[in-house]
Amino acid sequence: MRIMGLDYGSKTVGVAISDPLGLTAQGIETIYRKDENKLRQTLARIEELAEEYGVEKIVLGFPKHMNNDIGERGGKSLELREKLERRTGLEVIMWDERLTTVEAERTLIENKVRREDRKKYIDKIAAVFILQGYLDSVYVSGGQV
Repeated sequence: MRIMGLDYGSKTVGVAISDPLGLTAQGIETIYRKDENKLRQTLARIEELAEEYGVEKIVLGFPKHMNNDIGERGGKSLELREKLERRTGLEVIMWDERLTTVEAERTLIENKVRREDRKKYIDKIAAVFILQGYLDSVYVSGGQV
């Protein structure tokens, strides 16, 4: 069973997919859009990828403030969750994404990716960290993916 991880931003959505065993996450794509409020093409692309990879569940990054409050971005993520569930019929799990972008940036710097090139990869890498965090938590707890 494959699981999709999403890092939802105002202009991009980073996408990661698990291996068939649900052990590791791989970044596959960054979806770009011109307007934050125009989601039709973004949702269509997510649906296409879910079908292509045989995805059975989606893990959506849930941005919270460090004090655990849910701000504007968190609210938009909850709205996206509803739209994804309606469109795909898949379960969408909200996953705390605090500091995943910082971790992704650090990884790109450590791998000597040039500053101007980091923007191309950061959302996809953040999606990998979101999905891998979920996969690790399920594996460690001994639960089913």
